[in-house]
Amino acid sequence: MMPTRRIKKINGIEYWYEDIPYYDKEKKQIRHKSKYLGRNVNGEPVRVRDALNSNEGISSSSKPLKAYNYGELLPLQWITDELKVGDYLGDLFNEKERNMILSMVFNRIARPTAMYNLKTWYESSVLSLEWPELPLKSQNISNLLSKVGDSDIPSEFMGRMFRNLGTKSTLVYDLTSFSSYSHMMNLLEYGYNRDGFDLPQINLSMIVDKEKGIPVMYDIYPGSVVDVTTLKNTIKKINAYGVKDYTLVMDRGFFSKGNIEELLHEKIPFIMPATMTLKSVKQLMSSAQKDIESPEYLHKYNKKPIFVKPVILEEKEFKINGYCFYDPKREIEEKNAFYLRLYDVKEKIEKTAIPGWKTAGEVFKERAGYMASFYSWKKIDDHFQITIKKNAISQRINRMGKFFLFYNGERDWMECLTVYRERDVVEKGFKTMKNDIQSLSLNTKKDSTTKGFLFVCFIGLIIRMRLLNIMKETEIIKDYTVESLLMELEKIKKIEMEKGEAIVTELKRKQKDIMEKLSLCA
Repeated sequence: MMPTRRIKKINGIEYWYEDIPYYDKEKKQIRHKSKYLGRNVNGEPVRVRDALNSNEGISSSSKPLKAYNYGELLPLQWITDELKVGDYLGDLFNEKERNMILSMVFNRIARPTAMYNLKTWYESSVLSLEWPELPLKSQNISNLLSKVGDSDIPSEFMGRMFRNLGTKSTLVYDLTSFSSYSHMMNLLEYGYNRDGFDLPQINLSMIVDKEKGIPVMYDIYPGSVVDVTTLKNTIKKINAYGVKDYTLVMDRGFFSKGNIEELLHEKIPFIMPATMTLKSVKQLMSSAQKDIESPEYLHKYNKKPIFVKPVILEEKEFKINGYCFYDPKREIEEKNAFYLRLYDVKEKIEKTAIPGWKTAGEVFKERAGYMASFYSWKKIDDHFQITIKKNAISQRINRMGKFFLFYNGERDWMECLTVYRERDVVEKGFKTMKNDIQSLSLNTKKDSTTKGFLFVCFIGLIIRMRLLNIMKETEIIKDYTVESLLMELEKIKKIEMEKGEAIVTELKRKQKDIMEKLSLCA
C-alpha cells in the first residue's frame, strides 16, 4: 500500500498532504492517515516554519504588533468550506453581511458571548485580519438578524443544504422549546416546557440527517403549539425542497390518526412509537401483553433478552404494521423510576398548604401535574390527605417495559428498533444548541431578531456537529471533547508584524497531532 500525495485548498491557499494507508488489526480493515507536507509553492510542498527559520519573506527589522486567536477557527472554517455553507450564504447576502453572519456563527461555537460583546471577540481573532472593518456594533447586528427573520433567507439556505447534500436517507424529526423573559415577542406563549421552566417559550422543530449526522432543517412555532400539529407543515417543506426516498423517524409526541393518514397518503416510510391515546392502541396492547412473554417471541438484542410480537393496528381510515416489544430490563428501570416519582409527588402534595385564594382542586392539579390520575384526595383543614389509586397503578405497571413501534415500508423488528434507538442524534443536537451554542434562554426582544438569531445558532449547530463526527471518524474523540479540542487549538496564534507580514506561533506536540489527524495546517 503506497502513500499518495494530494493538494487541499483551504481559505484559498493550497497545501500538500500525504495519504498513508495502513491495516487496522483491531477493526480488520484498511484505514488512512494524513500527513501534512507543507504549503504548495511552485508545485512543491514548503513548510511554513522552515521558511520562517530561514527568514524567507520576513524582514529582520520587523517587530510583532498584535497576536490574534487563530487555531480554533481553522477546523470551523474548513468545515464551512467542506459543506459549502459559506457559498450558500454568499448567494443570499452581500459579502459584508455574509462575513458578519459567519463571525456570529464561529463565535457561537468557539466562545459564545452576548452579541454586544461580539465586536471585542472579533477584534481579538484572525477574522479581523481576513475580514477587516466588519460593522459589528449591537445595532448593526440587530438590524441584520431582524432582516434575516423577516425574510425567506433561512428557508432558501435549508433548500440549498437539502439539495446539495443529496439527502436520501433517514431523517430524524423532533421538537423542543426555548424559553425567554422577553415580553415583546408574539411567538412567546406558555406551553409544555421540556426543560421545566415556568416561562413563555418558542417551539423549534428540527430534522437531522442520521447518516450524515448534521441538521438539515428547522422551523419555528409559537410556544403553545404541540408536537402532533407540526408534522403536516414539515412534510410540505421537505417536498418543496425536492427531497425523496427518505424514512422519517419520530417520537411518540407525533403519534395521531391524522399524522399517520398524512404519512400514508404521501407514501413516506416512517418509524414511530405509539401513545395510548387511541382506543384501538389500548385494545391492541391488552391483547398483545397476554402472550408477549411466550418463548416464540423471544429474541436477543445487544446481548440481552427481548420479546417481539408482530401486530397490526387497524382503524377505519388505515391499517399499519408494527411490533410490540417487551424489554425486561427496561421494565425494572421504569418501575423504579415510577415508584420514586409516585412517592415524591405524594409527599410534596401532602406538605402543601392550601392558600385561601385558590380552590383545593386547583392546588392539587398544580402540584400533581401529569401524575394526578394516580391519586385521590381529601381536604383536611388547609392540607391534603392523599390516597394512591391501586387500579390506576396496576394498569400503568402492567404496560411497563412494553411499547409499540409502527412503521410504513419493509422493516424487520431489529431494523425498526435500532433506527428508533439511534434517533438520539436530534436530541443531542437540541442539547448542544441549548447548552454549547447557548441559545437558551433567548434574550432578544423582537420576533424577527429572534428568528435571525436562531438561524445563526442553526448554522453553528451544523458546523459543530460535523466537527464532532470528524472527531469520531479520526478517533480524536478518545482524547478530546469538542470544547477541549478548540481550547487546545486556541493556543495557536497568528502574529501581525510591523511591516505587514504575519506569522503563526510554533505548534506544540498536542496541536500538531490534532492538526495532522484533522488534515489541517496552520
